[in-house]
Amino acid sequence: MHPEPLTPARAPVAGPGPGPVTLPTARAEGCPFDPPAGLARLRAGRPLARMRYPDGHLGWLATGYSVVRAIHADPRFSSRYELLHNPFEGGPTGPLPPAPVGDLTGLDAPEHTRYRRLLMAKFTVRRMRALTARFTEITDAHLDAMERRGPALDLVEAYAKPLPALMICELLGVPHAGQEDFQRHTATLMTRGSTREEVVAAMTALQDTLAALVTAKRAAPTDDLLGDLTTTDLTDDELAGIGSFLLAAGLDTTANMLALGTFALLSHPGQLAALRADPALAAPAVEELLRYLTIAHTGARTALEDVEVAGHLIRAGETVTLSLEAADRDPARFPDPDTLDLRRRATGHLAFGHGIHQCLGQQLARVELQVALPALVTRFPTLRLAVPPEDVPLREGMNINGVHRLPVTWDET
Repeated sequence: MHPEPLTPARAPVAGPGPGPVTLPTARAEGCPFDPPAGLARLRAGRPLARMRYPDGHLGWLATGYSVVRAIHADPRFSSRYELLHNPFEGGPTGPLPPAPVGDLTGLDAPEHTRYRRLLMAKFTVRRMRALTARFTEITDAHLDAMERRGPALDLVEAYAKPLPALMICELLGVPHAGQEDFQRHTATLMTRGSTREEVVAAMTALQDTLAALVTAKRAAPTDDLLGDLTTTDLTDDELAGIGSFLLAAGLDTTANMLALGTFALLSHPGQLAALRADPALAAPAVEELLRYLTIAHTGARTALEDVEVAGHLIRAGETVTLSLEAADRDPARFPDPDTLDLRRRATGHLAFGHGIHQCLGQQLARVELQVALPALVTRFPTLRLAVPPEDVPLREGMNINGVHRLPVTWDET
């Protein structure tokens, strides 16, 4: 059955309506955590609007929570890269290449189903518990290093980047001897100042590392995700591709959630004090920060056949851009949505997507955030920005929202 919002009973199919819009991307000055204001205006009046893409394609923009969620769950929409149109000015305007081997995001069933079923079986409760214990050790070690170093420092480099990089190493089973090189290469990929040559070299080195890991684990399987997967029918290329996919999906997102989440807490001292005072608030606080920030802000689907959505007819071949950040601020789903409230029941947010492509590693991301954020603000009770908020460099015009640097300081005891 298809979700009810897509096919309301006897709903009339709307006519052309107002002219097509372009994707709003300009954020209001002084509002580093809020979506572009143009998205809210569209959501209020046209939660599903005709949109003109930079390559001339006439598709759609979805900003309402119910519409975005329903399209995510409908198999009549495809996430295959080669069928999508890019909504961002300055991006590629020609056809996109198909998904690389092992990239689940750009696949539909049944290929997607095969990969996901194999991977889901490896994200066991036992493994998550073991990773939680290990991540707590990693977090404490980095907090100790920060304390020894003393204020002030860039929290991105000292804390937000290395923690998820080391957790990816633990998940994939990168030997401790190779983790320093792994971290160095991933840091190059995530640094704004890296040259094209440096990025290519780092990506090549990581691909070589993953290929060597697969070969070693094929010969002697180990108790980690890649080691487990070598006992399946996946090829070496598929195993290395899945490793690359997990690296890309779980590194930049978590690092930016840690940094931008800390920035948001420091900008809301009352909420920060509540988290510091109540350890039980960690889980709901993380869900609310995920909703409030929705750093993976935009998705896309292309209709495989004619589909009626909220009274509009989306033709086969038309791309729908899905504004996850607008949907997660929809007052029809979250009362007073522009307020950060760590005690809010923010379940159902779309920060991890929805449907068959919902983030595979979401439980691991929750583990990292629920450990790292409370530990940071508890260890350093006087933690604060070392620069005015307006001087924090934001990641603008990128697929993942966040900050390039987060200068912080604290009072030494």
